[in-house]
Amino acid sequence: MTLAYDLEDPRTARPAAALTEVMDRLGSKAAFDRDEEIYAQDDEVDYLYRLVSGVVRTTRVNADGRRQVGDFYYPGDLFGLEVGPDHQFSAEALTACEVQMVRRSSVRAFAGDVELDRAILAATRRELQRAQDHVLLLGRRSAREKVAAFLMSLADGRDGDGAELPMGRQDMADYLGLTIETVSRMLTQLQDEAIVAFPTFRRFQITRREALAALVD
Repeated sequence: MTLAYDLEDPRTARPAAALTEVMDRLGSKAAFDRDEEIYAQDDEVDYLYRLVSGVVRTTRVNADGRRQVGDFYYPGDLFGLEVGPDHQFSAEALTACEVQMVRRSSVRAFAGDVELDRAILAATRRELQRAQDHVLLLGRRSAREKVAAFLMSLADGRDGDGAELPMGRQDMADYLGLTIETVSRMLTQLQDEAIVAFPTFRRFQITRREALAALVD
């Protein structure tokens, strides 16, 4: 989900512009290699992050050692927002990526508390929507529905019916609450039924959108 404000809306235009300006002025950019950690689970929240290029995933290792994928972030997304003082998930570069980051204290000094708080509140609402969407996805009845909904979410908003698949099968499994074997089996079924096609391992094409949409609905 891309962080987007309606600049025609006076309630959001000024704080959004202030946050963008301070990140462009005071933020530094850092490059991360694939699988490199950007911040760790339980680290203190100190920076705001905006993805410039590439894809980022957030993960959490539970007490029993199982890994949970929280979400995937794309260029333009703001991430690392937390309601508490520490990061509940770690953030890692899913692909080689460039990240813009700025200390929260610097943002406050430059933009002012009121405008900053309004901008962060808007972004936090979007994070809450992400979490709600994830809960709804995990609550779907079957593994087939979960995988279909995930593919549809990747394709939505893209031109045409094709989309990149930057995450591997294990990432998909840990995001959907399934095993990698189940994810692979569901993808194979969808491909055998000519609902989706995989021109490459990292790209898919929806060949029967109505059939995929029926699974999602």
